[in-house]
Amino acid sequence: MNPEAPPIPRTSEEHLRRVGVEIEFAAIAPMRAAQLVQEHFGGTLEHLDPHRLKVIDSRWGDFTIELDSKYVHPDHKVIEKNALEDNEWHHLRRELHQRTRRLLGDAVAGIVPTEIVCPPIPWLALNELDALFDALRLQGARDTRDSLLYGFGLHLNPEVPSFETDSLLAHLRAYMILAAWLREEIDIDITREILPHANPFTKEYALKVLDPDYSPDLDTLIDDYLVANPSRNRELDLFPLFAHLRPDHPNPLLADELVKPRPTFHYRLPNAQLSQPDWSAVSEWNRWVEVERLAADTELLAERSAAYIDYYQRSPMSHWLERLKEWMKAS
Repeated sequence: MNPEAPPIPRTSEEHLRRVGVEIEFAAIAPMRAAQLVQEHFGGTLEHLDPHRLKVIDSRWGDFTIELDSKYVHPDHKVIEKNALEDNEWHHLRRELHQRTRRLLGDAVAGIVPTEIVCPPIPWLALNELDALFDALRLQGARDTRDSLLYGFGLHLNPEVPSFETDSLLAHLRAYMILAAWLREEIDIDITREILPHANPFTKEYALKVLDPDYSPDLDTLIDDYLVANPSRNRELDLFPLFAHLRPDHPNPLLADELVKPRPTFHYRLPNAQLSQPDWSAVSEWNRWVEVERLAADTELLAERSAAYIDYYQRSPMSHWLERLKEWMKAS
């Protein structure tokens, strides 16, 4: 499968827009996963701690491979605090902390997913990840459908086509409109539906954003988003983008250590489905491109925003999903 072109394929600097990919899975330890990354993309393996590694200077940049829980990795604040005191007691505390985190990681490795965080790569090269995904599958990687305990996702971080507020708002509106269709197409796993990691936007916020009279500047867009979404656990998480655009914003939500400022949308909705041979990052990217296509069509976006508001005010949301399906088949 080939990645479909977004309506704006290049940045204002004329380089191909890039996409970061994050994939979660079980049954393969970080060390083996890192070796597979190195085999496919080259680079040098670095051990950061027993459950976190990097492959640096690969063909595409640096990959991070780790157990996806901060509690299985040494806390650098603890390490640094005890390192300041050069005595036996603080040395013992530092060693005990590191050993405890290592043992905890060993104990939960079958439940806590391994995560590969890929460097940003050009959207046109996304299918190069397929070989890595195939290797993970052949090595026995387990995905979100393999257990009710699993709620693994694939995250896409598409570089935004523009920092203009009108463009950001258009993409947010397009996402609101297509969210139900995306959930239907992806067939969101029941465990991921229950877990809070990719919660949908509230209908109240969607109606606010889709109102044709809503014309915020960037600061108002950010502030309204934070009031309505006081959590990074949204299907389309804009915290990283807003933290990048406003690094000195006073809201502590954007200063959280888990928020990584970057000039991207953080699309958290897709399942990780490595056990399905026809599934790939490209298939999820191609779904995302539908959002960008709608965002780029000003007239159609306004028309479907009005339809969303009308349908929500007078019909059950199931009717809206049926209308969406009709539109997508016709497009």
